[in-house]
Amino acid sequence: MANDKHIRKLEATDERQYMINEDYEVYEKQGAPMGAISFHYHNFYEIIYVLEGEYSSLIEDRTYQMKKGDFLLIDQNVLHKYHYVEKKHDSSKRIILWVTPQMLASLSEGDMDFTACFRGKESCAYHFPIYYEELLQGYLLKLAMTQMQESSDPGAKKVLDRGCLTLFFVYLNILCSKEEYLFAQKELVSHPMVEQVSAYIETHLGERITVDDLAEQVHMSKYYFLRKFKELTGVTVHNYIIDKRLIKACEALHSGVNVTECWRMTGFSDYTSFLRNFREKFGVSPGKYREYYPGNSDTDMTPWKN
Repeated sequence: MANDKHIRKLEATDERQYMINEDYEVYEKQGAPMGAISFHYHNFYEIIYVLEGEYSSLIEDRTYQMKKGDFLLIDQNVLHKYHYVEKKHDSSKRIILWVTPQMLASLSEGDMDFTACFRGKESCAYHFPIYYEELLQGYLLKLAMTQMQESSDPGAKKVLDRGCLTLFFVYLNILCSKEEYLFAQKELVSHPMVEQVSAYIETHLGERITVDDLAEQVHMSKYYFLRKFKELTGVTVHNYIIDKRLIKACEALHSGVNVTECWRMTGFSDYTSFLRNFREKFGVSPGKYREYYPGNSDTDMTPWKN
């Protein structure tokens, strides 16, 4: 394993869920993360590889209980959060990779879709045979290093990193295409109530959605439903609905929909409410966001703030 002194690290208490670099970032993180305990999402891809110990994450409506050697792949604009298990994660050590879609496009040069591994699967967690796991681990550790062991030339390090990133995603996509490496159902914890609520919200996103409507869908009393939903997800139903609306709004703006049509189709009561929530989440107005991210699917969508 690479020398710990030369590995980029992110403190467990670091709450940052946005990228500083324009293309990708790789860090080692140790201990139970305190900065990702509420649902969040981002417009770049995230990969978590467990180096040591155990780690759990709630992705939409499923909890993935991961152990050493497991990989978790998180798509763009997917609600997820760290799922704390008392006393189990204090010694957890993992590598976090954040990468933008345009970086992956530039690496593949159109010969291979490096984003395919994030989509269209029953699960987003994998356990590969030891040979391939160590191969992928090696690329990640090289990427996380602050300098080359063989050379202090920053240019050489940049070229090496690009090569490692390319090889990592070539192998990752090939491996992820094999269903036998997906997590088995027994390794997942499904949350049918959250799944049902999420599906209803998605279907009625452009309409007024009330707590009474959602409680009725899952056959619970209003107050029990509110308490149970917060207990499972870590967020209130109100904030969950807003996040779903904002995700849809970002996708619409990115595809070229104008701001007026955007807030109407995503179910906000009025433009003022849409503007306030959008600015609070991303740090810019919807108009500025749309100017920065024109209707081009290869454009970087990394928000200023998340």
